Amino acid sequence: MLGMIPGNGHPFSWSAIINGYDPAALAQCPYPGITKYMGAHAPETVGIPGARVTHVWTDNPTEAPLVAATAKIPHIVQKPEAVIGHVDAVFIATDDGFDHVRRARPFVEAGLPVFVDKPLATSIGELRTFITWKKAGARLLSSSGMRYAPELDPYLDGAGGLGELRWISSTTAKAWENYGIHALEPVFRILGPGFTSIRLETAPGLEVAHLVHRSGTQVTLPVIYDGGATFGAIQLCGTAGLATIRCTDTYTTFRRQLVAFIEFLRTGRSAYPFSDTVELMAVIIGGLRSRAEGSRRVEIAEILSALSP
Repeated sequence: MLGMIPGNGHPFSWSAIINGYDPAALAQCPYPGITKYMGAHAPETVGIPGARVTHVWTDNPTEAPLVAATAKIPHIVQKPEAVIGHVDAVFIATDDGFDHVRRARPFVEAGLPVFVDKPLATSIGELRTFITWKKAGARLLSSSGMRYAPELDPYLDGAGGLGELRWISSTTAKAWENYGIHALEPVFRILGPGFTSIRLETAPGLEVAHLVHRSGTQVTLPVIYDGGATFGAIQLCGTAGLATIRCTDTYTTFRRQLVAFIEFLRTGRSAYPFSDTVELMAVIIGGLRSRAEGSRRVEIAEILSALSP
C-alpha cells in the first residue's frame, strides 16, 4: 500500500478492509468517516481471504506507523521501490492523477500488477503513457470506488423500470480533477461507454459538468467544493419513472473494488475493459480543457484522437 496525501485516507481503509483492523489504533485514525464505517463492522468479520497487505509507505513517514498499526501491516518501508521482490502487486493509493505515472513507473517496469487510485491520469501525456504500458502487457487497473456502489445494482443493464433514460444527475465534492470521477463513473456503469461531449462551467465553490451520451441521455455532474453532505446523490429520470439513489455503503463499495483487483490478480481477467478507463479519463481531461478554455464544449473524440501516438 503505497502513498498517502492530505485528504485521502485510503491506506487506512483499504488496508483494513483487506487485513482486518485493530480497534484501538482505528480510534486514532484522523479520518472520522473511516473510523465510523470501519468501526461499524466487528474486527472478526473484516478481511479478504487469501489476500494480505504486507508493506506500507506514506509520503509523510510519520503517518505510516498508525496506518500499519490500524491494519496490522507488518512492514513499513522507507521508499516505495523497497517492496519490489517482496510483494505480488501494489496499490498506488493517492488521488493525485497528475502524478500517477511517476508513482507507478518503478512497479510497471518491474512487471508488478498495479492498482492506481482514481483518477488514473489527468493529462493526455500521462494517459498516453498508461495506454502504452497497457499495450506492452502491463497489468493495470484503476477505478473510482463508486463503480461498485451496491445502491447502483437495481439499475444496471437496463433494469429498474425507468424506461429510456433522458437525464441523470450525480453529485460529488472537492474538485473536478480529483473527485469528478466519483460522480462520473457510477453514471458510466448505468449508461455504458459512449460519452460524446462535455462542457464544464464554474462558479465560486461550484463546478457543473454537462455531458451528452450517444444514447441521447443528458448528464449533469455538480461538483460542490464543500459538498461532502451531498456526495453520492444520483437522480435518474426516464420515460417510465424516476429514481433517486443515495450511495452510503462505503464499506461494501470499497470492499467490492478491492475484491475486483484481487480477482484480477488471481485470474488475469478484469471486471471491465481498460477502454472504459480510457474513456472515463478522456471525459475528465475534456472537462479540464473545457474549464481552461472558457467553458467551451469539448468533443470526447477530440481527446481520444490526441491519445494516438
